[in-house]
Amino acid sequence: MSMKTKLKVSLLPRIIVAIVLGILFGHFLPDSLVRLFVTFNGLFSQFLNFVIPLIILALVAVAIADIGKGAGKMLFFVTVLAYVTTLISGFFSYGVSQTFFPSIIESTVALNTTDLAPDLTPYFSVAIPPLMDVMTALFLSFLLGLGMASIAGEQMKSVFYEFQQVVVLTIKSVIIPLLPLYIMGIFMNMTATGQVYRVLTVFAGIIAIIFAMHIAILLFQYTLAGIIARKNPLVLLKNMMPAYFTALGTQSSAATIPVTLAQTKKNGVTPEIADFVIPLCATIHLSGSTLKIVACALALMLMKEIPYDFELMAGFICMLAIVMVAAPGVPGGAIMAALGILQSILGFDESAIALMIALYIAMDSFGTACNVTGDGALAVIVDTCKGKIKSVSL
Repeated sequence: MSMKTKLKVSLLPRIIVAIVLGILFGHFLPDSLVRLFVTFNGLFSQFLNFVIPLIILALVAVAIADIGKGAGKMLFFVTVLAYVTTLISGFFSYGVSQTFFPSIIESTVALNTTDLAPDLTPYFSVAIPPLMDVMTALFLSFLLGLGMASIAGEQMKSVFYEFQQVVVLTIKSVIIPLLPLYIMGIFMNMTATGQVYRVLTVFAGIIAIIFAMHIAILLFQYTLAGIIARKNPLVLLKNMMPAYFTALGTQSSAATIPVTLAQTKKNGVTPEIADFVIPLCATIHLSGSTLKIVACALALMLMKEIPYDFELMAGFICMLAIVMVAAPGVPGGAIMAALGILQSILGFDESAIALMIALYIAMDSFGTACNVTGDGALAVIVDTCKGKIKSVSL
């Protein structure tokens, strides 16, 4: 097992331990010690705010440059198909969440409307202004990525590849290792202010509904693939179960590729199509991750009484599907890539971001399993349509 996989497998237990310790310490430690963690959280939050635009610029620009560098009609079709299915997952998640979450969350007391103790304040703070805001970084990424793809600027690409390596190293070596401490501080503060039990009660119901949505979206994807390929969708899905359970264990799309490839070919997909689609979709098709992020975001907006409407969430889902293409293959990479638009579009603050990370990582393996299993359905569709794809002029 690679170091990358080991890190990813070990992240969830560390997050769970951080939450438990945060609740215990919040009960028993004096406020003066809790404020030390609150101070750390303030500094870490400023660091995140500084790094997030750089993450978007480094990852999205390179992803767009790679997608656009002349792989032709098949690449274009797979990319559009992955984006559309990711959008469907996002809007499906919004519809189901909007239907069920309000009743679950209204049965508890909203976080912002109770007689809670005031949040503890840090001993000191340091402002680290970002070089640009998130939307500037996102559109600059589009401009530079499309430009690099068009002019085939190898020197510029080389600079951005190295920049991407620096950013990914920062995520792996600094942000991910410090996340448990950051989340522990958030839960310590919530325990001290009386919010934590309401949060945990809501978490349990939300996780159950999101798991059910993962199953539903896989059934939809394989029903669509079965109709197009004129094959039994349940048989297709059954053949992919080894990939599903491998992803549950590894929590890594990349580590699951060999199993996903073997099972995709077992579904009758020609080897050349499977060898092209599966590794590509492991990077650009994150319908399970998108589903989780949309559901978790809506739940937290209801809990914290952040106003929203369909237009706001539709814009968020469309941008999220693009950002997911650039999600780095590191522990928590998808949620790290999404932090920028959670802040800029939905207005998430420090506590909402920390809760979002904790809730997302609690279901990380199920999202990864949904992602890789869905890749097999897309491969079946592409294999069935390959003749028509080659005949289309771009």
